[in-house]
Amino acid sequence: MAAITRLQQLQLLHPPPLTLRRSLLFDKPKQLTRSRPRSFSTSPILCSNNSHNTPESSASTVGAHASIVGDLLDYLNESWTHFHATAEAKRQLIAAGFHLLNENDEWDLKPGGRYFFTRNMSCLVAFSVGEKYTVGNGFHVIAAHTDSPCLKLKPRSASSKSGYLMINVQTYGGGLWHTWFDRDLSVAGRVILRGSNGSFVHKLVKVKRPLLRIPTLAIHLDRTVNKDGFKPNVETQLIPLLASKLEEASMETKEKSTTTSSKAAHHPLLMQALSDELNSNIDDIVSIELNVCDTQPSCLGGGNDEFIFSGRLDNLASSYCALRALIDSCKSPGDLSSEQAIRMVALFDNEEVGSGSIQGAGAPTMFQAMRRIISCLADKYVGEGAFERAIRKSFLVSADMAHGVHPNFMDKHEEHHRPEMQKGLVIKHNANQRYATSGVTSFLFKEIGKIHNLPTQEFVVRNDMGCGSTIGPILASGAGIRTVDCGIPQLSMHSVREICGKEDIDIAYKHFKAFYQTFSSIDKKLNVDS
Repeated sequence: MAAITRLQQLQLLHPPPLTLRRSLLFDKPKQLTRSRPRSFSTSPILCSNNSHNTPESSASTVGAHASIVGDLLDYLNESWTHFHATAEAKRQLIAAGFHLLNENDEWDLKPGGRYFFTRNMSCLVAFSVGEKYTVGNGFHVIAAHTDSPCLKLKPRSASSKSGYLMINVQTYGGGLWHTWFDRDLSVAGRVILRGSNGSFVHKLVKVKRPLLRIPTLAIHLDRTVNKDGFKPNVETQLIPLLASKLEEASMETKEKSTTTSSKAAHHPLLMQALSDELNSNIDDIVSIELNVCDTQPSCLGGGNDEFIFSGRLDNLASSYCALRALIDSCKSPGDLSSEQAIRMVALFDNEEVGSGSIQGAGAPTMFQAMRRIISCLADKYVGEGAFERAIRKSFLVSADMAHGVHPNFMDKHEEHHRPEMQKGLVIKHNANQRYATSGVTSFLFKEIGKIHNLPTQEFVVRNDMGCGSTIGPILASGAGIRTVDCGIPQLSMHSVREICGKEDIDIAYKHFKAFYQTFSSIDKKLNVDS
């Protein structure tokens, strides 16, 4: 086994051709098309089951159960973009028996049913209706977001400099842009294809081979970089290199196969890579919306395989834990038999840029869905304030990654609020309402952890530092829903390559699942406004 492990490690450092590399990342080549979430893999590349890796704080809650870490790595490796993350969530929900709804259609919902819909293929709302549901009962929601800071292609991306073909990009969100230099990059996203009958087809695309690179300047030409810092100009120096510029004569053939508008907007070489991946003609590609992505796979790392090294942990780790908790909390026939509420997960786009979009948390997507659900299930109910009463009984968990204490920068944290990896979810507090947590919502969420022996931590930012925010305050103020902000502690937030603790993934999943299964009974014990 030790020899196999070493071989696999070498293969990750020196990746083989793409077809072989895919088989190394997953237990089986067909794993992405499995009909249900697979059991936890014991592959050394994904994780280690050694019991001594489990911290004392979580040993009793995690060690006795199958881990979802292997499945999370599968999800991360599939979800290069927010589009792919939503599509993979859709696939898993359908495989678990959830019924796909369309926002344009009339809904027909039943107690005990499981449903979901997508918006823009970058936002998703899924829910299961308790069999004991009556009009006016609440929603138990976990909300997260599918987007991450990245580089996005400009509408006209083609440029050339000094004999190179370059790709012009926009910065999306507050990324640590210096971490994108000297990485093996590619593109992924969605395209609109022209169909043979004159219709248009929406398709996702992912070019898995390293296609782009942003090279740093040699230190011989920038002698003060280590003293003064690396401060690239994001407009002129953060431009990925695609290829050496070919002579005009050698490019003529490829250019003939490209329409004038496409040729002017994007390099024929890039369009050819997309058409090869899609098995389509270049002229049939009428629109593209692409992210620049790191091709290095998500994996376990650390001396005891206790860390997850990956891009997009913020916030796909939260999204997957929430999605999986909802699926697993209602997959058995009796799971909803005594439930009086509606369990829901909402995954939004555009959180990293303020949520102000049709697919973001700033849109009324979730609350519109709630109104429709109540209306569908009301039958002949003619009472007053069904939606308003439901909101007052509802509870929202805003799940977004948290700042773990950095061992080299401990002074950046308030000394009594330094969340650590492998010690559970972090409950976020801010007196100025950058987080939506209150004393009541914090207590209720911690009480779930206490009952199920799940550790929690707490975080406040230093008074002399600015505080980030989440979708929590946006949703809390949108309809007056009780909200707690929490997250999995991580390091390197907004880097192209982030890190979090393996054990925290399982703790978060179990806490979210316990929230769905037990919140109704806990909430009944606390009365605030009567």
